[in-house]
Amino acid sequence: MRGLWLLALVLLAGCQHVVAPPVGGDIRDLRSGEMLTAQQLLVRLAEPERLIIGEQHDNADHHAAQLWLLQSLGKRRAQGSLLLEMLTPDQQAKVDALRQSNSVAADLPAALTWQEGWDWNLYGPIVRFALTQPYPLLAANLDDREIRAFYRNPPALNGPRSNALSVQNTLLGQVSESHCGLLPESRMPAMLAIQQQRDRRMAERMLAAPMPSILLAGAWHARKDVGVPLHVLDLGADKPPIVLMLAEQGAAVTPAMADYVWYTPATPKPDYCEQMRQQFAK
Repeated sequence: MRGLWLLALVLLAGCQHVVAPPVGGDIRDLRSGEMLTAQQLLVRLAEPERLIIGEQHDNADHHAAQLWLLQSLGKRRAQGSLLLEMLTPDQQAKVDALRQSNSVAADLPAALTWQEGWDWNLYGPIVRFALTQPYPLLAANLDDREIRAFYRNPPALNGPRSNALSVQNTLLGQVSESHCGLLPESRMPAMLAIQQQRDRRMAERMLAAPMPSILLAGAWHARKDVGVPLHVLDLGADKPPIVLMLAEQGAAVTPAMADYVWYTPATPKPDYCEQMRQQFAK
């Protein structure tokens, strides 16, 4: 009996074994200030029904961490769904067909009509993994047709949290900064509307998705104080999603923005503003 008991312990330990993350850095519970190991983070992220992981789109470490989290959380509990900001409604049928075929297309980006704005070298491993899983991979963004319509005629947005003046002013500042101050003032309201309609769509999709659900989205969409979590509450949820923010060392991430932060090493940045100035000069 003792031998069987020891064997059971060994097997249980093997089931709980988690491969170390491919990314270093500091992980903090922003609510308590506690520093966490990657394994402690996994234990906490396995609990919520809805989880948003915020990213810096061009950071390879963030995508490596996301893939590790998806794989590791899947070993701890059954996953209900994965939602991606990078997928639009008109791609959903293609995603579903690939999942149902149980085969990998020779040219997966072409089969998905993957948008060039999302670097496939960074997102490809996540998409390939998700397509092999039993849970659905879901589009969470607007398509181009919707974006053009919202730009021409920004719709009213219902909800006291997402309509707060402080939220809109913060987002307007981000829109201006992300365009290096080059965006004409006349275009700011339309750009704000598109940002918030994206947040609203992600919230709607998250509320409709099988749980436990995970949404991968840019940091501003993920933020608790201005992004998708506010829209989830405005749409009637009794509590917001838990937010893990992936951020580079030196970034300011506060408890108002996220529940957890994983600070990864800082990386050199290209001069996006110079590129944008050249585009506006044409």
